[in-house]
Amino acid sequence: MESPISKNGILIRVTDERWIHVVESHDYMAGNLELVVETIEDPDYIVAGREGELIALRHYERTSISEKSVVAIYREFADYGFLITAFMTSSPETILRKGIIWQKLPPS
Repeated sequence: MESPISKNGILIRVTDERWIHVVESHDYMAGNLELVVETIEDPDYIVAGREGELIALRHYERTSISEKSVVAIYREFADYGFLITAFMTSSPETILRKGIIWQKLPPS
């Protein structure tokens, strides 16, 4: 089980059961757990979900399938959190329109 730390300092559990769910729903995600962990720990953006979940996005010039943004959806509580799902997209702007609540500062 992987446990990245979110930008809010919360340990996000990525259980085997959840990862199997991700890979069964999006078979191209197999072998990309490291990208999901990195997206949670060091996202480019965090967007608010509709029901309290957080959506982390990080752009990758190269993934196992092509240039994509990795999307990790997770929920946080006071002392822990958990991954809900993850996938890749070519259209991150669709998700960003929901409302950015945190953005990585560009290098100066």
